[in-house]
Amino acid sequence: MSDATLDGPPCAGTLSHSLRGRHVSMIAIGGVIGAGLFVGSSAAIAGTGPAVLVSYALAGAVALLVMRMLGEMAIAAPGAGSFIAHVRRGLGRRAAFVAGWIYWLFWAVVVAAEAIGGSAIVSAWIPLDRTAIGLALVLGMAATNLVSVRSYGEFEFWFSTAKVLAILSFCALCVAALFGAFGPGQASLTRLWSDGGFAPRGLAAVLAIVPTVVFQFTGSEIATVAAAESDDPGRNVAHATNTVAARVLLFYLGSILLILCVVPWSRLVPGHSPFVAAMQGLGIPGAPLAMSIVVLVAVLSCLNSSLYVTSRVLFEMAAHRDAPGFLVRTGSGQVPRRAILAGTLVALVVTVASSVSPDTVFAFLLNASGALILFVYLLIVLAQIRLRMAMRRSGRRPAFAMWLFPVLSWATAGVIVAVLVAMLFDAGTRPQIVLGGLTVLAVLAVDFLTRRRHVP
Repeated sequence: MSDATLDGPPCAGTLSHSLRGRHVSMIAIGGVIGAGLFVGSSAAIAGTGPAVLVSYALAGAVALLVMRMLGEMAIAAPGAGSFIAHVRRGLGRRAAFVAGWIYWLFWAVVVAAEAIGGSAIVSAWIPLDRTAIGLALVLGMAATNLVSVRSYGEFEFWFSTAKVLAILSFCALCVAALFGAFGPGQASLTRLWSDGGFAPRGLAAVLAIVPTVVFQFTGSEIATVAAAESDDPGRNVAHATNTVAARVLLFYLGSILLILCVVPWSRLVPGHSPFVAAMQGLGIPGAPLAMSIVVLVAVLSCLNSSLYVTSRVLFEMAAHRDAPGFLVRTGSGQVPRRAILAGTLVALVVTVASSVSPDTVFAFLLNASGALILFVYLLIVLAQIRLRMAMRRSGRRPAFAMWLFPVLSWATAGVIVAVLVAMLFDAGTRPQIVLGGLTVLAVLAVDFLTRRRHVP
């Protein structure tokens, strides 16, 4: 592996470096905290019981280790680009082509899914067509991205700040309830084992829900993409990867632990926010409205970041001739506007498809993209292993090393493969694996048909 592979894109335009450390830190936080925590966690709790804490701990560990590996690679080659560049360095051009396109497809579908979720909230307040609301939300966040990367960073900073404050306020209320502030019997640690035991559904349920929980942690890697446009990429990536553990423990394990202490887990209804149930149990007035506002903020944050990351991934691939060359151009403010508009157009089409054909076209796209993020994480892990082995052979040591290499790296790869296998044997998630695998094969076929002669 030559040192040439560490160089930047061969034909890239120039992106801005106006993001600051506070932007990158909050982008990392915002990537972890989404509607999956505020609403989706109810299904995980209902299907597992209090032992869902173990499921979240396992999924959080995978996210932490993948981020640590990304940090090692980013600091070893701070000018290389996003994680796709590191996949390119470690596994070659074809692996980077696959990683880039399936990652782009995953987030393009996420944009539409979040727009649908946001439209459901807004339509309860404003009597307009949901599809029109969804399209308006996508266009609004696209406009934010088109202005400048600093504009994206500021919006995400305040979106993430609002989510953090909401969770901290919720946790403070629950802790006060545990100490009797809301009357005796309202909250107690005994709820963790008094309603059928800690693992009422058994160990199998704990493991079965891990694939679902893993998807709630996706998005933290966006910070490594954003760091490339910051004032100090290496330091900002290191800070972001070092704080993932604290975020996971506080925002996921902490809040869900408190929910389980406030509300009997058997009373939680899948699809309904467990945060609302907990606040109603504590007698907090206006809980449904407050949580609807928080979830809408989470949706807008996800839309904002999804459009950002799809544009940067497309821009980087175009710079390496893995996407149409016209997408590599930047406009005023050094913003890749063509890449942003391309991602926005696809998101608008998918949003319309969700309304016109929710049970066929949109369902197909959701299932096809469901497992793609796990394929991407697996490629990241394998790239880190190969790059670290190359460093070891050359006698170099990383400045920001993955813990207990190679044991934890291979263990992470093993867990990801185990999750994929578990999804394959589960009737509910099998379509995601099958269609996701077919999507990867389709991307490989496109690469085979369009590849050019250049060294991987």
